[in-house]
Amino acid sequence: MARTARVVPTLLLTCALAALTALASPPPVNARPAPGTVFDVTPLDTELSLPGASSARVLDYATQWRAGIPARATGALFLPRGTAPEGGWPVVTWAHGTVGLADSCAPSRLPRTPRDTAYLDHWLAQGYAVAAADYPGLGSEGVHRYLDGQSAANSVIDIVRAGRAVEPALSDRWVVIGQSQGGHAALHTAHAATTRAPELDFRGALTTGAPSNLERVFPLGSPGFPDLGLEGLTAFAAYIFAGLRDADPDLDVDAYLTDLGREVVDGAEQLCYDELIDRFGGIGIGEILARPLSDDRFRAAFTDYLAVPTRGYDRPLFLAQGLGDTTVPAPLAFALVAELWAGGAHAQFRTYPTGHSETMFASLPDTTGFVADLLRP
Repeated sequence: MARTARVVPTLLLTCALAALTALASPPPVNARPAPGTVFDVTPLDTELSLPGASSARVLDYATQWRAGIPARATGALFLPRGTAPEGGWPVVTWAHGTVGLADSCAPSRLPRTPRDTAYLDHWLAQGYAVAAADYPGLGSEGVHRYLDGQSAANSVIDIVRAGRAVEPALSDRWVVIGQSQGGHAALHTAHAATTRAPELDFRGALTTGAPSNLERVFPLGSPGFPDLGLEGLTAFAAYIFAGLRDADPDLDVDAYLTDLGREVVDGAEQLCYDELIDRFGGIGIGEILARPLSDDRFRAAFTDYLAVPTRGYDRPLFLAQGLGDTTVPAPLAFALVAELWAGGAHAQFRTYPTGHSETMFASLPDTTGFVADLLRP
């Protein structure tokens, strides 16, 4: 008995020391948080919320770049007013349009535009939670790779996981809605959602003014390229070049740019969209290019970086396009839809006599019912 009395305290002390050692030891070097893992949740400032939201929180969560390299992303989760239905609030993930690349441009850090506020309030009023990803590198570590659709899609999918981790009132039923850059991200999301997150019940995608076929247009660019009258073309190109420069250093994007072009692209990493337009809006695309973009190396890298998939969709799509859109011209959408149909996608396509932003609201009589049908239990 005396020996046992001495041994038991020794064993307890040994176990305690082992536990403390384990707690003090760093995790394995190759340990990676699962996509959707939540690092932090904070209330969203009231002035940054939506009028129709009963609660608004900022999520800091794990996601991945396109090649599977870990990344962190931020975004906002908005809940509608009232009591959640049986099975929880269906989720609309919002893929936002162009804001810039700098962290200060992230939507969760700024008041939303009146356009986006009214549009997202519409979906809240339909009884859907809204999960709005900022995209990797926008409000988080790294350079935001503009129009890197695969990376953006990862963050859009993973914010649904993150939202469900912090809010038990969310359903597993969800759709993605995207405007402009976000329409591009939404198509990539729809292409990857059921494979990336099979535990969720993805129902489909809605896009307005989604850019596509840029890999066929940009290689036409060269020094002295004429002004095509497309709104914001140089700013969008600068954001693309900055993102591609970070994603593929071996391409040497700077070698394709003039001194002025490098100044514009460097500025694109720091300036939000309106600021970039104010500073460089008068510069034409031909002024920033030092050599043609038509060589095989650039074409291949550019296509891999941002081309929209045209095959492999397993959920319904709705594409809305403004015929008066001078940012994403309608012919690009016509070509995309033809390829989607040829590839077997179940895609509805509607055109409206509107510009780029106006199509969001002009399409609501059609898209509200489309989303409601998708999200029925």
